[in-house]
Amino acid sequence: MKKIAVPVTGDNQVDAHFGHCEYFKVYTISEDNIVLSVERMDSPEGCGCKSDIASVFQNEGVNIMLSGGIGTGAINVLNAHGIEVVRNCSGDVTELIAEYLSGKIVDGGATCSEHYHEHECTNH
Repeated sequence: MKKIAVPVTGDNQVDAHFGHCEYFKVYTISEDNIVLSVERMDSPEGCGCKSDIASVFQNEGVNIMLSGGIGTGAINVLNAHGIEVVRNCSGDVTELIAEYLSGKIVDGGATCSEHYHEHECTNH
């Protein structure tokens, strides 16, 4: 069984920036890659890499994050909590999950450090 978290905007789209999303959807996936449940998890205030979201995810059993834009600091924190990060995801969250489960989604490789943001994420 695996749990996949996705940062979401109000219109069920992958948020372009992990640390500023409205909320997360957490999908529980069976061994046969079937969605068993979907839960909403509120996003903490502030930058994702400086919040406790990684430990919250770890406690909830999340082991994969499908993210839009995400900084190196957040990736490092999530990885340290046993969470694999797949970057540069976009589009409708429901469609993204279906594509990921069918093997069509891979890590995009780019981090937010390559883009302009009003803050800098660093590892704790």
